[in-house]
Amino acid sequence: MKNKTAYMGLFLSFALILSYVESLIPFSFGVPGVKLGLANLAVLLVLYRYGWKEALALNLARVFLSGFLFGNLFMVMYSLAGAMGSFLAMCLLKGAKGFSIIGVSMAGGVCHNIGQILVAYFVTRTAGVVFYLPTLLAAGLATGLLIGLLAREMDKYMGKEAGKRL
Repeated sequence: MKNKTAYMGLFLSFALILSYVESLIPFSFGVPGVKLGLANLAVLLVLYRYGWKEALALNLARVFLSGFLFGNLFMVMYSLAGAMGSFLAMCLLKGAKGFSIIGVSMAGGVCHNIGQILVAYFVTRTAGVVFYLPTLLAAGLATGLLIGLLAREMDKYMGKEAGKRL
């Protein structure tokens, strides 16, 4: 794995491109905060191929860079809360028996939305944001399923040089 730094740069570029593409997609269910979470695909692949330290570094770099490139400070705040909640859940479940990469991704999607609801509550001081939670949890499950399936399929085409296989 002598090319680890280069691969991490590629994964960061991949995550930023996915963040940008996602910002261009008019995707809305009438509920603020529902997104596909495409950039989490890179984080999930790095978590499984390299480990939690590398995935954490990628996740933080992705949140701050994409937030300041394609968003604003509030976007960074919401993204950071969601990303850290998602990351913690994925790290805990990755090592647990009975969870595939798809299940880990789905749990990450759900926890991402819980983190964002918590930030929304503390920013707005409005308990009404909790009413968004059922829709956001369903969206987190659906998008987590999609990202998990994509990660499993992408792994088939990625070489061993890019880290351990899933």
